[in-house]
Amino acid sequence: MAKISILGCGWLGLPLAKALLKKGFSVNGSTTSSEKISVLENAGLHPFLINVILSPVEGSLGNKSVSGIIETFLQESNTLIIDIPPKLRGPNKENFVGKIESLIPFIEKSSVENIIFVSSTSVYGEQNEIVTEESPLNPDTESGKQLVAAEQLLQSNDNFKTTVLRFGGLIGEERHPVKFLAGRENIDNPDAPINLIHQEDCIGIILKIIQNDSWNETFNAVTPFHPSRSTYYAQKAADLNLVSPKFNHKNTSVGKTISTNKIETILNYTFTKPNL
Repeated sequence: MAKISILGCGWLGLPLAKALLKKGFSVNGSTTSSEKISVLENAGLHPFLINVILSPVEGSLGNKSVSGIIETFLQESNTLIIDIPPKLRGPNKENFVGKIESLIPFIEKSSVENIIFVSSTSVYGEQNEIVTEESPLNPDTESGKQLVAAEQLLQSNDNFKTTVLRFGGLIGEERHPVKFLAGRENIDNPDAPINLIHQEDCIGIILKIIQNDSWNETFNAVTPFHPSRSTYYAQKAADLNLVSPKFNHKNTSVGKTISTNKIETILNYTFTKPNL
């Protein structure tokens, strides 16, 4: 039975692990919460408590260490899925690039040959253009900048093959940005296109990458459905019986349109939630 390790069994990682188990894989799953170990175990995973720790040191990357038996977590796994998003909001900001640097020596010494790194379309910044995987990277947020650096660290390493998966805004049955926007006023960029993707398609695309052995690739992963923000969120608020958000139409809207032509052609993937 082939084994896959998932670093980060959260909102996406845990249902992904369950989907892999149904496909016949053995799955090692990590969490940073001791309370969640039983959740992973009950789902059929081999659970591991793993945390990458960076002690801040002014003017440096900090003291890097990994807690937990990461060697066993990676043992006998051919594929590693890294799904640990940068935590760069609030007072406890982290050095995400330093975290990836800490992990690489363990991966190099393991049986892992292939990596899927979950990234974000924030690496492109904002512009009124159609964006493909060949578009220049121009992140305008700290999160986007650190994701670019992390992508490059992994893809430049010859000890393994890394496929980067750049997701747009993540939605699911219990997770939708309209819940945050409902009732708000004076919201910018009403005419900008949406670039969202449903959890089911996130999982479906990862399964396709593994099935097709699509390694050393970069894919944009956004549902090819791009109505304007104002149109989409007004309709979605009505569908969910929420107060419709109000947008500011005085200023010019800025927003990219993410092309997913590569996923549809190279992976031959058909989206299961095309209209969100």
